[in-house]
Amino acid sequence: MTAQELLAELPAGLPIGDGWVTATQMKPVRFPYDGSTVTEAPWGSSDDAEAAVKAAHDVAEQMANLPGHARRRVLMQVAADVRALAGSLAELLVLETGKPLVDCRVEVARTLVTLETAAEEVGHLTGETVALDMQPAGEGMVGFWIRRPIGVVVGITGFNYPLLLAAHKVAPSVAAGCPVIVKPAPNTPLATLVLVDLFRRAGCPAAGVQLVTGGVEVGKILTTHPYVAAVSFTGSAKVGHEIARAAAPRKVLLELGSNAALVIGRDADLDRAAEAVVRGGFYASGQACISVQRVIVEEPVREALIERLQPLLEAVTTGDPRSADTRVSALVDEASTERVHSWVDRAVAGGARCLAGGTAQGRVLQPTVLVDVPEDAECWSEEIFGPVVCIRSVADMDAAVATVNRSRYGLQAAVFTRDLAVALDAVRRLDVGGVLVNEVPGFRADNMPYGGVKDSGIGREGPRFAMEEFTVTKMVMIRP
Repeated sequence: MTAQELLAELPAGLPIGDGWVTATQMKPVRFPYDGSTVTEAPWGSSDDAEAAVKAAHDVAEQMANLPGHARRRVLMQVAADVRALAGSLAELLVLETGKPLVDCRVEVARTLVTLETAAEEVGHLTGETVALDMQPAGEGMVGFWIRRPIGVVVGITGFNYPLLLAAHKVAPSVAAGCPVIVKPAPNTPLATLVLVDLFRRAGCPAAGVQLVTGGVEVGKILTTHPYVAAVSFTGSAKVGHEIARAAAPRKVLLELGSNAALVIGRDADLDRAAEAVVRGGFYASGQACISVQRVIVEEPVREALIERLQPLLEAVTTGDPRSADTRVSALVDEASTERVHSWVDRAVAGGARCLAGGTAQGRVLQPTVLVDVPEDAECWSEEIFGPVVCIRSVADMDAAVATVNRSRYGLQAAVFTRDLAVALDAVRRLDVGGVLVNEVPGFRADNMPYGGVKDSGIGREGPRFAMEEFTVTKMVMIRP
């Protein structure tokens, strides 16, 4: 089945309530590589958002009372369907995101892990007994706590991994017994529509998994409606802060931006480190919040690292994302390309040296490496979200850790060293949500706790950990 045939099987409209609601407006989804129209997608309204929240509220009790075997069966069926459609889903992701085919195939595979892990975690959502007799008044009493669904969950996803990010919102919500409403990024709604359709076909109550597209007005209703209990957002720090303020007192989970650092010690395996810089800096065309953006290398091995990078950079294939050989292609839209290009130009004007790239061929920004980037340049201090890696050298590991921690972000970081003591010291001192040793900061297993600190967000994803976020602790105390 081709991507277009997959889209043709989708019901028309938006999956709201028990059916599919005709949208009042359609908007084109464009292939970022050449700007051609993939298809027309439904565009939701404020009324659609209101209807979805009400329908989710009405089905919340039914979702909460679904037995574990039923929730697990739905998740396993969706996983089986995704596996059967893996090729066409990858093709669809290429068309709507412009991400290279190799990365889209990885996204589908990771979505499978997320769905299957959520199914396994259904049976692990348990509580504990509590020794109430630790104080005299509790003598003879029995105490235990259980976890109950929090209620309506709203999941707002980014454009870069639309299928996977939606799975990280929907799968743990269903596993925990919560109705969920997904709002995909405006320019990448297609794979998410397919995923929601699969959940409905798998036997989940229709109103238990809904999707509403649209602009800011739709997002405002979904994040502030009194029927909503939790909001899980993946996107920029700026928008995440706005959502957190507006959504209070609802529970808010934020997976925000980063400028992920890779630290290279003087004792590191430089061949391995150089390969990691290139592999970790340019996958998904750099449009990943934990792709390598900052390389901090100890001064004695700086030039040796740069020498090793040169031939690796020349081997990075750019071009049409539909080719299995392509590693870097067009960013999601022309505005993103122009922004990244302007940041590179300003960094060079501020004193950085362009080791590679810095130019565009058509819509494709070439893989770019900048050396001696000023710390106040956007390329260094902000999240660039493009195929750009920045290198600075420092005197020692203390300076490296301090440089990483000066960032307002703290999602994941990596350290390359042969010294276990140095590695463990970095684990202790780096102010981030995850530390990798001798691997790229962009590694993520979808069953692990994933999230950051500071402006990189609050809360943790990964099915088990998201399920804990989507449930509330209820204490039970019995005096026989």
